[in-house]
Amino acid sequence: MSAAAWVRTPAFSIGLTVLAYWAALALHRRWRWVPPIVAACVPIVAALLLLREPYAEYNRGGDVLTWWLGPATVALAVPMYRNGLALRRSLPRLALMVLAGAVVGMATAGGTAWLLGAPRAVAMSAVPKSVTTPIAVEVSRELGGIPQITIALVILAGVLGATFGPALLRLAGVREDRAVGAAMGTASHGIGTASLVRRSEMQATVSSWAMAAAGVFTSLLAALLRLVAR
Repeated sequence: MSAAAWVRTPAFSIGLTVLAYWAALALHRRWRWVPPIVAACVPIVAALLLLREPYAEYNRGGDVLTWWLGPATVALAVPMYRNGLALRRSLPRLALMVLAGAVVGMATAGGTAWLLGAPRAVAMSAVPKSVTTPIAVEVSRELGGIPQITIALVILAGVLGATFGPALLRLAGVREDRAVGAAMGTASHGIGTASLVRRSEMQATVSSWAMAAAGVFTSLLAALLRLVAR
């Protein structure tokens, strides 16, 4: 097999992605402010440009890695199971917190885009930016948004939340594990939740629950928004 043909195989895409992310994690351990996802994107984009490799070819291997998002998301239920009894009394209050966060997140994202003069489709694309990608894409379509823009905003919200969220919460005086977890899960979905796994199991538990609840609330609120906008 020639080098050009090998570059177009899924194995090359998977290897490049894993190597880039491994290097990004090493940078993150040395400089905590470096977001691994952003750092991993830089060498991948550079390699595709240098090799003149179309994204569609690269994504053949990316689809294989994307499949593992499902099992990885399900794995977040493990800390929820371990700490479920401890959370039972807090669930009503957590639900109100997540509902409030979902409303504020949708309103500020869509409202900011609208105030800046963005077309309606772009503003609707921003509305579900705080929930996990599969839900955000479907909500964006229901509202007449552009899924590609929504995906980019979802990733941006997750990366910013995972990188700066815990520090901003500490500056605001929010230190209680359940409050931190609820804020991260509501605002930065799976990426933010994953960043808490090594910090605190209780934070990861609440964040996992909040991420799921935020997806449900956002879907219901989007349905109401669609009815009102008609």
